[in-house]
Amino acid sequence: MLSLLGILAFVVALLVSVMIHEAGHYLTAKKFGMKVTEFFLGFGKKIWSTQRGETEFGLKAIPAGGYCRIVGMSPREELAPADADRAFIKGTITQRLIVLGAGSFLHFVIGFVLLITLFGAVGVTSVTNQVKEIAQCVPQSATEVCGAASTPSPAKNAGLIAGDKIVEIDGESFELWSDAVTVIRASAGKPLNLLIDRNGDQLQIQLTPATRMVDGQPIGVIGVINQVGTIRFNPIAATVRATTFTGEILQNSITALVSLPTKIPDLLSQTFGTSERDPEGLVGVVGVARVSGETASTEKLTTNEKIATFILIVASLNIFVGMFNLLPLLPLDGGHMAVAIADGIRNLIAKRRGLPKPAPIDVERLTPITMVVFVLMAGLSIVLLAADIFNPIRLNL
Repeated sequence: MLSLLGILAFVVALLVSVMIHEAGHYLTAKKFGMKVTEFFLGFGKKIWSTQRGETEFGLKAIPAGGYCRIVGMSPREELAPADADRAFIKGTITQRLIVLGAGSFLHFVIGFVLLITLFGAVGVTSVTNQVKEIAQCVPQSATEVCGAASTPSPAKNAGLIAGDKIVEIDGESFELWSDAVTVIRASAGKPLNLLIDRNGDQLQIQLTPATRMVDGQPIGVIGVINQVGTIRFNPIAATVRATTFTGEILQNSITALVSLPTKIPDLLSQTFGTSERDPEGLVGVVGVARVSGETASTEKLTTNEKIATFILIVASLNIFVGMFNLLPLLPLDGGHMAVAIADGIRNLIAKRRGLPKPAPIDVERLTPITMVVFVLMAGLSIVLLAADIFNPIRLNL
């Protein structure tokens, strides 16, 4: 039951993302006076619609995307005299680029807002600053058993106890315990002043991290094992972390897109052969939905961790889709943007040469290229669908 709820939640999140994407095209087109005749979620047979002004809003049977129909996308399109000046092709190059790029822009916004929500409201599971256990000694190897000859635990000698929260080190506070660990490891043999919160009371404790040799390098150890818990950040910190994480997802998305052709042979062998599916390889929408269902049904994660994982999945997907949609390939928005940029360059050259403004590029003449790209994308989608059904990615949750 929980697995089904996870899948349904993902489908709803995906449809909402598509709706927001198309709303970006719709609102910017209306802003520039362009006529929008249809706004639909899904493709295929119409199952419901309603007319609002000059636009028909509705749902279609196949929930695999959506579209926003703006009149005059091609110079060949026959328009009523009243609509001639409201054609997409009549807009300035800047207006056309804004309308075309609005969908991808909103995917980035969705991902960014979700990440702020993740870091600021839901929280992430991490090691906290609260002590769970005090070590008896600082072993110099994984097999050493604490004894009389062992290095004493600085935390035990200083009087730290389980439940203490290490608030500051040498007057500096830390949002993440990993940042505090960096300071401790760099302070082998150097005294540190710790501010401790013990049941609401604040105590000052001084200790000197013991030295442990790791790969021939000395690191400082104080002898504590800390609690794992949920950490939430203040709005500013959450925004900073969301910005950084968005950048990392964008970089990973670009890397994935560049390496996509090299991963197709492996995907084929994993789909039609006996190879185990690569968790770092290509995955389709069905596969992501399956992962959402598996995450929702597992007992290895807390409810908060399940929500956090789901948010991360949806945020990452939106950022990836936003980047993918900007590829300069028709029929993607990025392909239409490339045509608009080419029109702008041609207009600029004509203006500098004192020539009349050339007619806009006829997108319909590029249909053969569009069809090739469409067939390749459809083929990849079919292979991914087969892989996600017959050899799905397993998270072992």
